[in-house]
Amino acid sequence: MGITNFLQSTFSHFNRSARKKEVISRILKSPVQNNIDVVNLHRYDPTNIGDYYCGVHHYFDNLTGKYLDIFDYKREDKEIRDIWFEKITQNSLIIGGGGLLNREGFDLQMKLFEELGAKGKKTVLWGLGHNAKSPSTFGKIKSYNVDTSKFGLVGVRDYGMKEEWVPCASCMHPIFDKTWEVENEIGIIFHKKTLTDAKVQKQFEAFPSTANNAVFEDVVRFIGQTDTVLTDSYHAMYWSLMLGKKVLVIPNSSKFYDFKYQPVISSFANWQNDIKKVQSYSGVLDDCRQTNLTFAKKAFDYLNV
Repeated sequence: MGITNFLQSTFSHFNRSARKKEVISRILKSPVQNNIDVVNLHRYDPTNIGDYYCGVHHYFDNLTGKYLDIFDYKREDKEIRDIWFEKITQNSLIIGGGGLLNREGFDLQMKLFEELGAKGKKTVLWGLGHNAKSPSTFGKIKSYNVDTSKFGLVGVRDYGMKEEWVPCASCMHPIFDKTWEVENEIGIIFHKKTLTDAKVQKQFEAFPSTANNAVFEDVVRFIGQTDTVLTDSYHAMYWSLMLGKKVLVIPNSSKFYDFKYQPVISSFANWQNDIKKVQSYSGVLDDCRQTNLTFAKKAFDYLNV
C-alpha cells in the first residue's frame, strides 16, 4: 500500500471511529423512550442472504418495514446516521438475528443496547448468537460479551446456553414448505468470502455448488435438490438441516458449534473422511417454527405491538 493510500485509509478509519462514538454518545445522552413503535436491528445485507433473511421483520406483519441495518451508525452519510439515532432513541428494539454476539464488529452496538436496556428501554434479543472468529473459541463459548439479564426478553440461537433457545426466524419463510426431487448426491454452498479462495474453488470444481450471495430462492432450491450439503455458511447449514438434509460443516467462526441439531464438523482437508459420518434429522423445521411462534407471542406482548 502506498503512503497516500495508507494515509487515506488511516484518515477514513479515524473518521469512522469518530462517527460511531458521536452517534452512541448522542443516544446515551437522550431520554429513554419506548412509546413510538418498534424497530428490528440486524445486519441488513442483501449480498449475504443469511444476514438479510435472519431479520425478524420479514416474517411478522406487525413488523413489516420496521428495520435498521446495525451498521448504519457509522455511515459517512449524516442523514443515515441521524435516522439511526432517531429510530434507536424513539422505539423499542428487537435485536437479531445473526451472529451479533462475541464479535468485535458488533461489540459497540451490542454494549449500547445493553446499556439502554438497563436504563429502561424495551429490548428483545431474538435468534442471535455468538460468532467469535478465533478457532480457540470453537465449541468452548459458555457466555456472551453482553449481560443478557439487562435485556427485557432474550432468545438466542445457541442451544445449551443459560438463555432461552430461539433459532433464527428465517425458519418462518414459506419456501421451506416446498419439496424438490433430489438431483445431487453432494452439493457445496460456499460463504461468499470463500469464493475468492482459488485453492478451495479448484478442490471442489467437480461438484455442483452455489454461495450465500446468490438468490435466496435458488439457494433453497439447490438445498432441496441435494442429498448431502457441505458448507461454510451458517444459514446454509441451518436451512439444510430444516429440510432434512445431511450436513457437513467447515467452520469459520464459533457459530457452527451450538445448534440444537448438530451437523458433522470437518475441514476442507478432511471432508472426504468426515462425510461418511453425516446424518439427517427429522422435525427440525416444525421445532424451529413452533419455538419462534411461542417466543413471538411473548415478545409482542412485552413490546405491546
